[in-house]
Amino acid sequence: MYDFDRTWWGDPAADWTIRMVMAKSDERSAFWEMYGPVDQSENAVWRQKVYEARHLGAVRLERHRLGNQEGVRASYDSMADILCTVG
Repeated sequence: MYDFDRTWWGDPAADWTIRMVMAKSDERSAFWEMYGPVDQSENAVWRQKVYEARHLGAVRLERHRLGNQEGVRASYDSMADILCTVG
């Protein structure tokens, strides 16, 4: 069975799972031992920011669906922070 809710075809860096593995440096670091190093080229870093903006948009919609108005308001600041770094 496949879960297509948070997956993306194409660049693995766009996938929600990869985002979540990158979110913290904890036991998740074992993932990278088998997966391999993250591409940190200038282009890859730019794409990661675009993907983060897309993820934040999805988070905003989920917060709205759940009636989390404070979370929705906070998402605008988070999105502005990301968009200021994409250039």
